[in-house]
Parts: sequence; C-alpha cells; structure tokens
Amino acid sequence: MDSAPKTPLLDRVKTPEDLRKLEESELPQLAAELRQETVDAVSVTGGHLGAGLGVVELTVALHWVFDTPRDRLVWDVGHQTYPHKIITGRRDRIRTLRAPGGLSGFTRRVESEYDAFGAAHSSTSISAGLGMAVARDLDKRDNNVVCVIGDGAMSAGMAYEALNNAGARDERLIVVLNDNDMSIAPPTGALSSYLARITSSGTYLYLRDIAKQLAKQLPKSWERRAARVEEYTRHLWQGGAWFEELGFYYVGPIDGHNFDHLLPVLKNVRDARQGPILVHVVTKKGKGYAPAEASDDKYHGVSKFNVVTGAQVVAKPKAPTYTRVFADALIAEAKKDDKIVAITAAMPDGTGLDRFAKAFPERTFDVGIAEQHAVTFAAGLATEGIKPFAAIYSTFLQRAYDQVVHDVAIQRLPVRFAIDRAGLVGADGPTHAGSFDLAYLSCLPGFVVMAAADEAELVHMVATAAAIDDRPSAFRYPRGEGFGVPLPAEGIPLEIGKGRILREGSAVALLSLGTRAYECLKAADQLAAFGLSATVADARFAKPLDEDLIRRLAQNHEVLVTVEEGSIGGFGSHVLQYLAESGLLDRGLKVRSMVLPDTFIDHGKPEVMYELAGLSAQGIVTTVLAALGRETLGDAASRA
Repeated sequence: MDSAPKTPLLDRVKTPEDLRKLEESELPQLAAELRQETVDAVSVTGGHLGAGLGVVELTVALHWVFDTPRDRLVWDVGHQTYPHKIITGRRDRIRTLRAPGGLSGFTRRVESEYDAFGAAHSSTSISAGLGMAVARDLDKRDNNVVCVIGDGAMSAGMAYEALNNAGARDERLIVVLNDNDMSIAPPTGALSSYLARITSSGTYLYLRDIAKQLAKQLPKSWERRAARVEEYTRHLWQGGAWFEELGFYYVGPIDGHNFDHLLPVLKNVRDARQGPILVHVVTKKGKGYAPAEASDDKYHGVSKFNVVTGAQVVAKPKAPTYTRVFADALIAEAKKDDKIVAITAAMPDGTGLDRFAKAFPERTFDVGIAEQHAVTFAAGLATEGIKPFAAIYSTFLQRAYDQVVHDVAIQRLPVRFAIDRAGLVGADGPTHAGSFDLAYLSCLPGFVVMAAADEAELVHMVATAAAIDDRPSAFRYPRGEGFGVPLPAEGIPLEIGKGRILREGSAVALLSLGTRAYECLKAADQLAAFGLSATVADARFAKPLDEDLIRRLAQNHEVLVTVEEGSIGGFGSHVLQYLAESGLLDRGLKVRSMVLPDTFIDHGKPEVMYELAGLSAQGIVTTVLAALGRETLGDAASRA
C-alpha cells in the first residue's frame, strides 16, 4: 500500500491498559484496525498470517476482560500472536518481525512481560498454565491464568496429558480452545451463544453447586442420576461431554468473531471461583482478509505480498529446494517399491509430502501434531515389512526422542527418518533450528546417519535409506534451495559408511558433513593464497564413520578440521573419539572440530547466521591458520 492504514483507535492503544479504557462499543472498530495493521505489517515482513487474523477479536477481548500482564495469558502456538504483539507495546517494531535484531515470530519471555511463556512449538500451553496456576496458589495470589490453544495444537498428546492432569485438580485455570478448523463442533448461532452465556454465569454455577449439594443428600444412585441429567441437558445443546469427563467445566461453542458472544462469557469465567474451565471458541483462519480466507493453507505462512491482490512476492528459484528434491526422489523410489509409505506430523506442505500424497494417497499418513505417535506408528509399520519414511523437521523430531530410542533403535527397526530443516533455518530462529539431531541420533547404536552435501547427494541418500532393511536410518538436509547441481536420473544406494574425496591436497584436510562441503571448497581456494594445499572430503555418513578415510586424512596431513552444521557432540565428537582410540593423535596431528557455538542463535539470514557461527569459508580458513600458529591477512593488516 502507498500509505499506512488510518487507525485512530489503535493509535491510542500502546498497551492493554490503554485498551481497557475503551468503551465496549469501540472494540469492533479497534479489531478492524488491528486486523488491517496485521495484514499491512506482514505484507512487509512475511511470516505467519492466517492464524493471527483468526484471533483478532479474541485477542482484543482477552486483553480487555483480563488484567494482563498480572493475569497470565499463555498462547499456543505462538505464531498466532502478531495482533497480541501490536497491542502490547510492540507496534513500533512490528515491521521488524523475523528480521535480524527484530521481533521474534513467536512469543518470547525476554521480549515482553506480556509474553508469559515462550511458544514456537505447539501444545505446551495447558501444561505451562497449570504450572503457573499451582505456583499462584502456593504463593497465595489471586490472578487468572488463561491458556489459548488452537491452530491444530489440540491434536498433540501433550495437550491431552495436561488436560488429564488439570482436570483432576482444583486450581482455577481457564483454557480457551481456539477451534479454527471446525474440528469439534460448529457454533449454533444465537441459541448457542445464549446458552454459553447462561451456563458460564455466576448464577448458573451457584445454582449448579446448590443442586449438587442437595443431590448429595439423596441416595448415591439418585445423586449420580441428577448429575447425569444436568450434564445431558447442557450437552444436548452444546457438546463438550469429553472435556467434562476429564474434569473441565465446558462452555461453548461460541463465535470467536462476535464481541457480543465473547465478552459476557469471558467475564463470567474470569469471575468464576472454580476451575478448571474450558471455553470453546470457533474462529476462521485468515478472517477478514479475503485471500487468506480463501486459501488458509497458503496463507498460514507467507512471504512478502501485495495487500490489494494478495499476490506473494516469490523470488524465481535458482535451484529446486531440498524439500522438493526429497519429495521427488521418494516418489521415484515408491514407484519401484510398493512397500514404501510416507508419514508426516501435520506438515505435508513443509516436508514435501503433499506431492507424495498426490501420487500415492493411500500410502501417505498425516497423523497430526503428534511426533511421538508418528515415530511409533512408523515402528509398527516396520514390524510388518512396510518401509516407512517419517519426514519430520529436526527441531520437531526432538519431541519424539524416547520413541526413537525405545521403539525404533532398541528394536533395530528399519524406520527411515527424513530430517528436514537441518542446521540453521533463518527467520524462524532458535526454536526451529535443526542443531541437535546429529548429536542425539549418532549416539544410538545401530543407526545409520547421513547428511547430504547437495541436492544430488540427497537423491542418492533417499535411495540408500530405501535399501536399508535391517536397521534404522536417517538423512538430514537443510531448508531452502540447493546449489543447482545436476540431479541424477535415479538414486543409487551409497556404500554404507563410506565418504568421498572432493579435492586432493597435502597440508590441510577439511572433512565436512553436510552442505558446508561447499564452504570447505571455497576455504581450500583461500588457503592456497597462504601456500597451503588442502584436501576436501565429504564424509556423507556421521554413523558409521568412514574410518579408512579418517585414517588416511590423519596420516597424510598436518591439520585435520571437521566441519558440520550441528551442535557439539555430533560428527566431530565421533571423529575425535576414533582418532584418540586409534592412536592417530599421538603423532602430533592438529585436530579442530567446527560446530555450531554453544548458544542459541537468534533469527536472521542463514548465510549471516553461519558467518556469525564461524562456519563460513572465512571461519574455516581462520581456524586452520590458528591451528598452524599463522596469522590471517586481516590480522596482519590490523597489526600493521
């Protein structure tokens, strides 16, 4: 747009305290302005759009009814909180979303006192909120704790575990189920709103408690019948029996875009002195912005876009993405082998399995936001001779580590893990970085762990995983485009545990795992300016190690540097262990292991993040020269 939208009410709201000064009649206009500001900001920054647009009215209502930040507001998932950020003192920075040094795309405690809990992964709110409620009662405080869970987050097992625990306790806890997929029940108009308002009111709760006390004076069988009558009468109109059975008082469903419905119910549950309570709110993802409403999947996460047309600004790709290459390679393997199936945990688009699903709909399984279940489901398939490929982001696979160990590794089941988003991921920041999978998988006995140096290698690794039928395997690859190398006509299984030499040298050996191989090649060119000849090798396998290759590099070079896009404890640690046990360190070999630094790296452009992490070509050169006790050209210049 040529100019910022006119937002007279929003301009008066710097914090929720300002919001609470507005009249109730002004809230619809404020919501309209907040929605427009959200659209305008995300059109500039890119990011998550649909989920935030769906909770604009709910966001306004919660901050208007509750005394935030004294009342704790816990969002789940954090990507729906852009409107929340705008009205909690961050509007002046909202166009720095996901940019280096700017606002996070998720809730973050260090960013604002209004972010009660950091949430970039899903399904954590009820657990965290219950912890806050228990702490409140231990400290004898009287604030409210409100958990907003939605956008699929209720499909994860952790949410059910928390519901089960919270429902068996007496702490006051308010859970707002933001149902933006009509997944449980649709609202039934004015009658539903009226019933929700009445059954959440203090009068109803008071009379309900009196009735319960009276029923206790009756024989046990009559007491149970009275309770069933009350529940049946309410559930006949509302639904929600399942939540009641777990111990929650259920209210809803109500229209999450109608303040006349939202405000009375939220006031009632705020003032109720019992808990826990679940308020079922139905919203529409992308509400109020036509392109997002028409295509909620495509507008869940967006690049920069034209506000008027909705057209997203997409740079012409120089090469296919690793995700696309994986999907196409898996389709090619599945055409040859009808035992191959694919599993995703609610990320079909992100993992490329939407393409696989079009080719093989009956062999594609989306299990929801349930990585633990996905892994054990894959293990069950493997016991029966099926060849499951579980495509899961590195950062999300962390949530299923016990299942990887207990249900897959110990039983030596041939589950194939396609690990997307390996390494640093850019704008999503540390919560989505694939920093730890090399460390947490390579320590498991019997695992085969691979990392692709480029997109052609990825094709071969898909074929390799398909051919491994006696143990679990994993192959990792980064987010984004490949290098543009020619792709093979078909994948050829690699020899297990064997790497390759990319360039021969004599003084320095650079042993890379993953896409840093290309930075190692650049570093070798730069080292030549210092009179240092460098061998560059691609390990291909973090496990099993290519011991012959490592021995050769150690015996024929003065310096050996391992380079990987992962944390300490991964590939480099295994190489050092082998060198120590084999005595190859005794001859005075200078060894350096280059890994991600021991810190969480904030969001930014991936290439800049890797440079800051020291894993660029220049960082590799600096490491080599330091190992040799030599200074860089930059050091010499600065000293001069």
